Amino acid sequence: MTGMNLHGIWAIYRTEMARALRTVWQSIATPVITTALYFIVFGGAIGSHMNQIGGVDYGAFIVPGLIMLAILTQSISNASIAIYFPKFTGTIFEILSAPLSSLEAVIAYVGAAATKSLIIGLIILATATFFVEVRIQHPAAMAAFLVMTCIAFSLFGFIIGIWAKNFEQLAIVPSLVVTPLTFLGGSFYSIDMLAEPWRTVSLFNPVVYLVSGFRWSFFGVGDVSVAASLGFTAGFIALCLAVLWWMFRTGYRLKP
Repeated sequence: MTGMNLHGIWAIYRTEMARALRTVWQSIATPVITTALYFIVFGGAIGSHMNQIGGVDYGAFIVPGLIMLAILTQSISNASIAIYFPKFTGTIFEILSAPLSSLEAVIAYVGAAATKSLIIGLIILATATFFVEVRIQHPAAMAAFLVMTCIAFSLFGFIIGIWAKNFEQLAIVPSLVVTPLTFLGGSFYSIDMLAEPWRTVSLFNPVVYLVSGFRWSFFGVGDVSVAASLGFTAGFIALCLAVLWWMFRTGYRLKP
């Protein structure tokens, strides 16, 4: 039984990372400016009129939500365009015919997308420290949630990139589904602040579990249990892997 093609994985990973480095200024400046604007609007204008939420100052309370909002959108965007562009240019057949298994291709592309999202998340976290005092009660859990979320939504973005037939389809899921779910998933508020039945309805939003678990790692408070957050994230990764296995096995929108 032959081992994994590490050279092939590294070649794709290095190419994807090099593509990101060509726009490194934009990649860094955009999240920094966006984070600053969020703090000015939410932390300054709105936060000054709000009490603490769960014993946490509002400015600090929104930090996990800001990071989650960024890494969800960045993970999907990075991974979807990475696999869609070879389809668009017709070079996808070179990847499919290369001595690289479907698992190795997914590791390379998703690994690069998740790495870029992880860097963006850390940049936003560092930027937040200039505005508020950020404390992390459970750093290991924070790192685990951060990495797992980057991987989960990079896998999801990879699926979107394979599914999409054009650039319009490539953008429709992040803009019309993921972003609204993120804003309605407790990124900037606690769902405990909602009246029934909206609080119960919010529990069907998958982003609630991501944001809640990530916020718990910072402040020790969350809208749902940590076990539920971890379970959902792990389950979502498993589901995405199963879908990708089926896509590569059947050649869905990869082969004519």
